[in-house]
Amino acid sequence: MKILILSILFAVGFISAGAQPKTEIRATWLTTLGGLDWPRKKAFSDAGTAAQKKELTDQLDQLKAAHFNTVLFQTRLRGDVVYPSAIEPFSECLTGHTGAAPHYDPLKFAIEECHKRGMELHAWIVCIPIGNKRQVGLHKSQSVVKKQPGLCKLFNGTWYLDPGNPGTADYLSRIVKEIVTRYDIDGIHLDYIRYPEKGERFPDRNTYRKYGHGQELGQWRRNNLTQIVRRIYTDVKTLKPWIKVSSSPIGKYNDTNRYSSYGWNAYDMVYQDAQQWLEEGILDALFPMMYFRENQFYPFALDWQENKHGRWIVPGLGIYFLHSDPTDWNLDEVVRQIHFTRTIGLDGQAYFRNRYLMENTQGLTDELKMNFYTYPAVVPPMTWADSVAPTTPLHPALKIQGDSIVFKWNPSTDNTGNRVYYRIYASNTYPVDIRDPKNLILMRTDECRYTYVSEYPWLQRIYWAVTAVDRFGNESAPSPFNRREENEPAIIDKQLPDIPEGHVLIVSDATGREVFRTANPSDDLPDRLGSGFFRFSLLAPDGTTTLIGVSVR
Repeated sequence: MKILILSILFAVGFISAGAQPKTEIRATWLTTLGGLDWPRKKAFSDAGTAAQKKELTDQLDQLKAAHFNTVLFQTRLRGDVVYPSAIEPFSECLTGHTGAAPHYDPLKFAIEECHKRGMELHAWIVCIPIGNKRQVGLHKSQSVVKKQPGLCKLFNGTWYLDPGNPGTADYLSRIVKEIVTRYDIDGIHLDYIRYPEKGERFPDRNTYRKYGHGQELGQWRRNNLTQIVRRIYTDVKTLKPWIKVSSSPIGKYNDTNRYSSYGWNAYDMVYQDAQQWLEEGILDALFPMMYFRENQFYPFALDWQENKHGRWIVPGLGIYFLHSDPTDWNLDEVVRQIHFTRTIGLDGQAYFRNRYLMENTQGLTDELKMNFYTYPAVVPPMTWADSVAPTTPLHPALKIQGDSIVFKWNPSTDNTGNRVYYRIYASNTYPVDIRDPKNLILMRTDECRYTYVSEYPWLQRIYWAVTAVDRFGNESAPSPFNRREENEPAIIDKQLPDIPEGHVLIVSDATGREVFRTANPSDDLPDRLGSGFFRFSLLAPDGTTTLIGVSVR
């Protein structure tokens, strides 16, 4: 009987938008520096705090609606942070005053709200820059320039940590470990892990004399950055091996045999050897800043793809060029880049920056929702760290309560001993295919319970299943809540039901509410049935009613 009820309540039709991947990283850089993306309002009162929180959740709601799954949340800005730290002061972006604490923990709040929406939060750390003279002045005695002046260099009016000083790796590691131990983040994202532009003139000769040990200067600088990445990666994995460690290097690694970088590349100009980081396995993902077009984009995207070494490459797309005034970029440029990254087998896309997604610049967000991100996608499993899926959820059960359905199941276990979370799938066909992204109903729940409420009958489904996912992204086999039975009513498509003499056809909607009755379905049904899910029942002369089929139109 329950199977019959579910057939009536949860059938659905859908419009195919073409093949889309179920596993794909869809990320955005959410910039807090200067409130560029968030927060635009300062939290210096309870009302300001509420407004600041709402501003963030509104943005996250828009990202969820566009089926994004990763937020690169700027956590360390320029020697200051957006969480209560024992190492660096609060950023002025939160309250308007450097060092002033808001009435809440913004990082904790952002993590919780991302997880509620099935999205990951990666703490975005700006590594080497400390800030210009004004910014460092605002930090006062809390500035690293004051607290550890031996680590800092002034170059072209801006303060930087000196990558050649071993204390820099120690200092950045302390910041990262503070975040990792205190917060349920999904990733650490290292930005500006490089020397500044015109880095050949960086004032580190004294450091080089002390620590260079006869190495060529350029290679020594590259080794310094590699050592910092290696140190952070090792420290993170020691504490929480499921946390993803990534970075955003310059988009052109070096000249390729296909095309020249015309003098601007990561390897020679700012001493980033990001492909070495991949080869050594001291990063899980790269988000190269590929804010270029035409031949400055495509050959270098191929170069990253050919040097992945089994890790993820997620090109950063410069969507801010769609907004520049004057601009010679149009939406087609970004569309071609998304097509290309999928075609050559890269692992997703990232967008700089979030404002232009929120403003739907040149219709970009609409384009993503209609053509590229029509269905949800999940972050791929990090199989090089762990490839064992959790146990399948046991004893799934459901209960229909009015227009909603309540699901329950027993907890799964994981080989690591860590907690797992769950995904819910649904389909009109049995068994539910969890490989198809259009069947993904709920990206993430930490509880063994879920209540589904459909606002629209035509979005309801018949068959339901649950899977367990570990912190590395490995997913269990599905556990079905209901199964197809031989006596279920037929799906009526184009063939209208025959009505015996003296009988009346009753047409009802997905909730069981009668829509209309007819003794002449061939005349009435084509004109009176719209889109949605309907059930057909025969009313016999003796008053008995028999369900004869359902229809998805």
